[in-house]
Amino acid sequence: MLKTFDLVLIGVMTATAAVTYTIKHRAELKLEEVHRLEAEIKLEKDTIDLLKADWALQSQPNRLERLVRAYNDELKLQPTESTALVHAKELPMLKSEVPVPDVTEAKVSAKSATEASAKSATEAGAKGATVASAKSAIEASAKRAPDTAKGAQATAKAQPVPMPAPRGEAEDADQIETGSVEE
Repeated sequence: MLKTFDLVLIGVMTATAAVTYTIKHRAELKLEEVHRLEAEIKLEKDTIDLLKADWALQSQPNRLERLVRAYNDELKLQPTESTALVHAKELPMLKSEVPVPDVTEAKVSAKSATEASAKSATEAGAKGATVASAKSAIEASAKRAPDTAKGAQATAKAQPVPMPAPRGEAEDADQIETGSVEE
């Protein structure tokens, strides 16, 4: 009847048939997924084309001019001056991009305020004021200095002053320069 070798071969063939079936099934699933993704991509491309066509219709100069004339009383639009246009680099920084002021800057400003008041007190002493009044002026300014430093820190953190980036040469020959005309 059946030898052991035949049984082993039947088992190997059954296993390879099962593996082949699972591989074929996975490939069919992947192929369906590819077709689905291609359909989504085509739909998105068609949507993009439709939106581009809609934008072209919406932004036609004749249409915009007609709308401006129709709604001029309500909108009160004025022509844009060439000095009102700037590069993106010239716009102020975002609050998240503003550098945090260093605490030592506030300490230095407080120290210079203390030294200035001490100098004025010394000059006042030279003009006839007593030494005691000069010392009291120095002590009073020293007492105010920590408050001044804290106030400077609070002001610096509360209202940062963003600075625009310096305007350099145009990186691209096609780039349009706007703003004031200077040569």
